[in-house]
Amino acid sequence: MSQIYPEEKGLDFPRRPSWHYNMQREELLRKEEKSFLEYLEALHSKNPPGTLSHFEHNLETWRQLWRVMEMSDVILLIVDIRHTVLQFPPALYHYITGELKKNIILVLNKVDLCPAPLVLAWKHYLTKQFPRLHCVCFTSHPGQAYSTLLQKKRMTKKAGWNQAGGPFHIMRACQEITAGRVDLSSWEKKIQRDAVAVGTEGDQADDGSESVLMEHHSDVAMEMNSPTQELYKDGVLTLGCIGFPNVGKSSVLNSLVGRKVVSVSRTPGHTKYFQTYYLTPTVKLCDCPGLVFPSQVDKQLQILAGIYPVSQLQEPYSSVGYLCERIDFLPVLKLTHPDNSPGTPKDPKTQDWTAWDVCEAWAERRGYKTAKAARNDVYRAANSLLRLAIDGRLCLCLRPPGYTQNKDEWESHPDLAEITALQGSKEEEDECGDREDDEGESSSELEEDNDRDADDDEDADGDDEDDTVKADRKGLTLNMFTVLGENECE
Repeated sequence: MSQIYPEEKGLDFPRRPSWHYNMQREELLRKEEKSFLEYLEALHSKNPPGTLSHFEHNLETWRQLWRVMEMSDVILLIVDIRHTVLQFPPALYHYITGELKKNIILVLNKVDLCPAPLVLAWKHYLTKQFPRLHCVCFTSHPGQAYSTLLQKKRMTKKAGWNQAGGPFHIMRACQEITAGRVDLSSWEKKIQRDAVAVGTEGDQADDGSESVLMEHHSDVAMEMNSPTQELYKDGVLTLGCIGFPNVGKSSVLNSLVGRKVVSVSRTPGHTKYFQTYYLTPTVKLCDCPGLVFPSQVDKQLQILAGIYPVSQLQEPYSSVGYLCERIDFLPVLKLTHPDNSPGTPKDPKTQDWTAWDVCEAWAERRGYKTAKAARNDVYRAANSLLRLAIDGRLCLCLRPPGYTQNKDEWESHPDLAEITALQGSKEEEDECGDREDDEGESSSELEEDNDRDADDDEDADGDDEDDTVKADRKGLTLNMFTVLGENECE
């Protein structure tokens, strides 16, 4: 982790400058803009061109982060379990626990995409490195495996918004933090009712879940909010939800909120900055748009983790090669090598594959053709493969230090059963994994074009994250090599 967020490189995040209520709105905005420009100048002066990762340069987005952290009692930081070390800035942890003196819950999302021992290893590593961290495992669709691009659409229609495991664990962590200062019994009852409601089939789930009030906040409503010194004001717990893009934040929100949302706005006509969800009379949830913190992550890892937008790549083949060097892609993609010349081995596993070969074979399998010459569209195929990696079909999982040496210990750990239960039924997944993906091959071009890209704003619509792909155990591919060295996270 010290190599991704080195302290000497000033890889902090912009802070809101000090202010007082006698300041005019325009004066505060100018002060924030000046402070942000000074932050960027200092950051770039310590890091030569090309060393910094892609990160958020929009001051308005950082302003939203400031407001959410200021008004929240407990911060939910959501990360993708596959790329935890890339999406957990230590500076943010120290700011929340040190300067703000608030609690932080790290939500390890998408645990169904990783082996249970690896999930457990990450959880123990993070709590050891950051003692004030509360770690919670989360998955929105336990036991909901997929084997095709088309089936992922059907899977999300069948899966409920709320699965009791994830929200229940977050609620338990909040109970531990509040220590009886907030009555969370209504929240616990809501989780139980929502779990029963989604257990019913068809549209009955809509009738069984209770409504949640959602309030839109604009820039006017946010400008002069100061950090609250009083926790749990009026007996209400305020949760702030933050995270990088593409970590599944919307899925976590949907699971916590439930299906029915009643939307209101205090300032109609103004730009909506963030939303507040009133889960119960004593619990409300503030949502902040996803944003990327500065780091020194390798560009290929940025792309595969959804940090760098795929649509901005001019040359995606290096990223495909990086991915295929680290996973066993042939059993998942079921490709035929494009080289059919005499003397070439017939078994794909014994053939030499380049990134171009993989893209050409995938274009042939999916039927991607160029418009004029009707040749295999390898560029589109490369982008498709990268999106599959971001979504989880081609699953690249980073490992904590020492995981390989202690793998046997994690595989027999007594807490493993809890992670396995949260991930869902193994037998259910195996049945899904045995299905052929003929349906996926026949999916339309429009459906493929509508697949979620890494640069989409997942927070713009609560339904976006519903298309997050969940890998079945047959299709789950583990990295053949440790992507992070055993000491790189230290």
